[in-house]
Amino acid sequence: MPHSDYLVLMGIGGVFVFLGLVAIIWSHIESKGYYDSLSGRADVREYLEHWPPHLASGTLKAGGWIAFIIGLILLAVGSGFWLWG
Repeated sequence: MPHSDYLVLMGIGGVFVFLGLVAIIWSHIESKGYYDSLSGRADVREYLEHWPPHLASGTLKAGGWIAFIIGLILLAVGSGFWLWG
C-alpha cells in the first residue's frame, strides 16, 4: 500500500474517535439538561426514578462508544500497516 493510504485510514479513524467523543459528551449534556429541567417541577417522580427512561441520551452514548471503538481500531490498523510497511 502507498504511504498515503495509511494516512487516510488513520485520518478516518481520527474522525471516528472525534465524533464518538462528541456524541458521548453531547449525550451527557442532553441527559443532564433533561433531568435538571424535571427537577424544578412539583412532581419529580420521573426525575427521581428515571422512569420512563429518556432514550435519546442513551442512544447517543451507545453510538458514541461504537464510533470511538471503531476509530481506535482504524487508528491501530493504519498505524500497524504504516509501521509494518
